[in-house]
Amino acid sequence: MKKILFAVMAVFAIGFTSCGNKTQAPADEVDSAAIIDSLAEEAANLSISALSEQIEAGDASKLQAVLETVKVKVTELIKTNPEIAKEYVAKVQNFLKENADKVKALVGDNAAVAAAVSAITDIEPENVVNGFLQSVGDAAEAAKDSVVDAVEDAKDAAVDAAKEKASEAVDAAADKTKEALGL
Repeated sequence: MKKILFAVMAVFAIGFTSCGNKTQAPADEVDSAAIIDSLAEEAANLSISALSEQIEAGDASKLQAVLETVKVKVTELIKTNPEIAKEYVAKVQNFLKENADKVKALVGDNAAVAAAVSAITDIEPENVVNGFLQSVGDAAEAAKDSVVDAVEDAKDAAVDAAKEKASEAVDAAADKTKEALGL
């Protein structure tokens, strides 16, 4: 009887200790939103610093070059992590909107620089992720179609080869039969 009582108590003790641990968050759990924001902030700060430098210098052509690097950075970030790209675009856009008067004064009649500015400011950050997902979906669909076409081509080639071998076998059998009959 004592053994059963001790066994039951041991089960309850284990049950209570395991329940207590479930309420504590794991120490190594990471907040992914904070990481995304941090990485986007770091990348955006570098780009914003370069943009600010060119705006203060008053050099429209160098501003255009920096805007082109911003577009390249957006493309890189979309490939690695679309969420970071979305945050990055939003931060750069906020800077450009806050400094819109300075940018317009610097750009003036330069259509190329104005187009570069509008290319970045007209992007909806939410569409960065959606556009990436759509392009991935389109690429997957194209790859699927390519595989289906390759399979069909291989199947057609195999059928043609089988027909050719069958025809050769029939011709060879007919020749042997003619030879055996002396024809």
